[in-house]
Formats: sequence, structure tokens, C-alpha cells
Amino acid sequence: MKDKLIRYIDDNSSTIKELGIKLFNTPELGFKEFKTKKILIDHFKINGLSIEKEYFETGFQVSIGSGKPHIGLIAELDAIPTANHPNSDKETHAAHSCGHSTQLTIMTSALIALHKLNITEKLPGKITLYFTPAEEFTDISYRKELIKSGKIKYLSGKENMLADHVFDDVDVLLHLHASGNYLDHRFSINSTLAGFIYKTFIFKGKASHAAVLPHLGINALNAFSLFQSAAGMLRETYKEEDMVRFHGIITKGGDTVNSIPDEVVYEAYIRAITPTALISINQRLTSCAQYCAKALDAECIVNDTPGYLPLIQDNNLSSIVYQNMLMFTTSDQIKTDERSVAAGDVGDISVFKPIIQYGYTGFSGAIHGKDLMISDEDEVYITQAKIIANTVFDLLNDSSIIDKIKKEFKPKMTYQQYIDYLNGQ
Repeated sequence: MKDKLIRYIDDNSSTIKELGIKLFNTPELGFKEFKTKKILIDHFKINGLSIEKEYFETGFQVSIGSGKPHIGLIAELDAIPTANHPNSDKETHAAHSCGHSTQLTIMTSALIALHKLNITEKLPGKITLYFTPAEEFTDISYRKELIKSGKIKYLSGKENMLADHVFDDVDVLLHLHASGNYLDHRFSINSTLAGFIYKTFIFKGKASHAAVLPHLGINALNAFSLFQSAAGMLRETYKEEDMVRFHGIITKGGDTVNSIPDEVVYEAYIRAITPTALISINQRLTSCAQYCAKALDAECIVNDTPGYLPLIQDNNLSSIVYQNMLMFTTSDQIKTDERSVAAGDVGDISVFKPIIQYGYTGFSGAIHGKDLMISDEDEVYITQAKIIANTVFDLLNDSSIIDKIKKEFKPKMTYQQYIDYLNGQ
């Protein structure tokens, strides 16, 4: 059967690549992926499949088969703002410099191959492809307006889907993500992802004439500068194994050069691959900002927005994918157990369900960079579709694999604890 799946994907490689090109050239920001959704729906219709369920503006799912086991596939719909990318949208600057369009093509093609070969008629079980909106943590003001209007509850697609119990019935999930231009390997497997918290520091001072009356002002920019120096001094206290990163940008530095700045806004991420370090260092940075401001008679208001939780991959599931990678490469071309400080809302799913996200190459340029392009269409689209389709077949063909995965998996939070976390409680 695996040979038949491979042959079907090879025979339809031109159609698969055409879909990939079309999606790569249709980049849209999170919760706005309407054109992308239509392209995919039309492609499924041509192949005899239709939407099973829709949610949260642009999210939807397509299934084949029924009953158990229930295998989930994840594909992310959105692009990310990337100024000067040659394939970016002229108005929003959105571009698939994240590689999400390739996920869509790979997972769609794998599901269609499984459907055309009647896998779920030959073997018991259900396969659901979840198209998730808004993975990239960007365009936040638009998302907050959607929350105000009641269209979504949280800032990312998978957060909303988890809160709405979309994944409750699924047993295991497969995901993959572009890795950019690596010269020393083709795949990565069983890697960690960091969690992050999105922080807004609002330093409040007092405006006054910068030349004539500086003694009557309280300089909010100086308070921020003191905090920036103090935050740098904290770095020597971070443990290497926690892989902490703190980075941000000033989004408001004052109103005019001729006045003492009375408000400075600094937006930042704190990242770590362990939840305890993330929470602890986050609080220390908050205290640091508030006391640095106080030292100069200023004030600092800190607003935290929960980002994504660290990804904890399922080792048993990774091993099945690894064996299918070996059909197309050798072990020295597969990087294992990488520790990454990148983040994704797939980490939130790993709290509740066995899931993996493997990395694949075939790109030139840097991920999220203006030069990210697809350099090897066969590697990106065709090989990955084969790996996913073959992995799904293995999981359906041997029920003991999923039984073992489910038995050994332990949820990291209760549902209520997760909702409290999203609500900042």
C-alpha cells in the first residue's frame, strides 16, 4: 500500500506543485485567510471531498473515514508580514516567508492520496485535516477587535480551537514546519519549541520643556533605558538549559524632541523552553521594569498577554515518522532532539494530545526573511506528502501503535487550568 501511495503522489506531482505555487502566491494574515480557504475548498471539491466543519472566521476541517482510531493532521493557513518579499501582498505585506503555504499543500495532497486509494475503507479509523488560522502572533489590534465583536475569544487559531473542544475526539496529531536553508540535514525530528509571553511595558513620566524646564519633567525614556540596562544584567542569571530569550521594540518613544517624553511603550517577548522558567523570569522582568521606573520617579504599567506554551513532542509518534523518513534519506540527514527557541501554538495542543511537528527543507533564504523561497519543489511538496501519507497508513494499519501512544501520554494541564491561563488568571 505504501508503494501505491508513493506512486499516486508521483503521478499527481504536477497538480500538487500547481496548488503549492497558487497558495504561496496568496499570502493572507491570520483570521483573514479567505482566498486561501476558497482555493483549498475548490481543490477538495474537484477531488470529491467537502468541508466537515468551519470555525473562527477561516478555520475548517475535512475528514475521511469514521470511528477509531482518529488521526489528526494540522496545516496552518496564515502568512506573516514580510516587507520587501517578492511574493508579498502589496497592501498588508503578508508573505509565506513562514512556509505555511507548503504545509497546506503537503497535508491536502496526503489526505487526497489516502482518499483516492480508499484507505479508510480498507482499514478502520478516521483522518481529519484541521486547517488552523492565525498561528503567527501578529496583527494583534485586528484580533482584539475580533474578540470585542465576539467572533473569537483568544488571539491564535489553535487556542480558540482548543477552548472550543475542536480536538477532543482526536487520538494523535501530525504536523510539520519549514526549517529553512540547512546545509547539514534534510529533516529534523522530535525537537522542542519554546513558549512565550507577549509583554507591553508602558513607562509613564511627566512632560515638560526639554531645554527650559527639564527639572520639572520626569523622563519616561530614561526610565526605559534604565530598565533596558537592568534587563541585560539579568541575563547572567538565566540557566543555559532553559534557553531564555528576551527581545522587543519601542513602539512609542515620546511625542516630540522638544519635550521630556512622558510616555514610552516597549513591546517584547519573553521566551523559554521550560514553563517554570518562563513564568519565573517573566515576573522578574515585570518587577525590574517597575522598580527601575520608580527609581526615577516614573511609573511602569506592565500588561502580559499569554502567548504559546512550549511544545513537548511525543517520542513514540516521532519514531514512526522517523522510520518513514528513512525511506527517502539516511539517518545522518535527520537531525534529532533539537532545542529550539522558536514558538508556535502547536505547543498548546501538546498539553492535551500526543502530537509531533517535524522540520523539512527544500528552501533558500531565512525563515521569516524577505528572501525565503522554495528552491526544491520535489523535496518540499512531493517527499513530505509521501512521508505524511505513509505515516498515517502505519498508524491505521497497526492499532497497537496508537494504543501505546495513548497509554503513555499524560496531559500537562486540565482544561480549566488552560482556560484560566488564557484568561491571565
